[in-house]
Amino acid sequence: MKDSVGNPLHLKSVNHISLICRSVEESMAFYQDVLGFFPIRRPGSFDFDGAWLFGYGIGIHLLEAENPEKLPRKKEINPKDNHISFQCESMGAVEKKLKDMEIAYVRATVEEGGIQVDQLFFHDPDGFMIEICNCDSLPVIPLAGELARSCSRLNLQTMQNQPQQQIHKMVQ
Repeated sequence: MKDSVGNPLHLKSVNHISLICRSVEESMAFYQDVLGFFPIRRPGSFDFDGAWLFGYGIGIHLLEAENPEKLPRKKEINPKDNHISFQCESMGAVEKKLKDMEIAYVRATVEEGGIQVDQLFFHDPDGFMIEICNCDSLPVIPLAGELARSCSRLNLQTMQNQPQQQIHKMVQ
């Protein structure tokens, strides 16, 4: 494990994300049928509705909203919104599956140093955004100190102007 200076909380990995949903059943179906997660045992001592799912080394905890009618509804798919990203084996296969399932998505392409990264963004039933990408083609290059802060600002400006996006909506 890395020295506590670079890892002050001694973190090891992401364990789970927790999402508030209108319908646990509908969200469970989405995360199982679209993303391939599977349900796991949830402690019985919880006094609220929810479900736990697991896949790809992380958990997704679904929590039923106390007032589902008050949850905001997101319609626009915005790649700059909060999201969770999954690496895939074949972008073509993912895009075909989304079309077959009639799931609206936005396609984006980012290029860095001659490397092209393809991204597909879509919403779960409650509007939480999912990204599927081939981001592993980009090298992970650590930055340090002032250089990291200045590059972050430059990269943000570049990213805001660079990605090409195409919206794909299924006609009903």
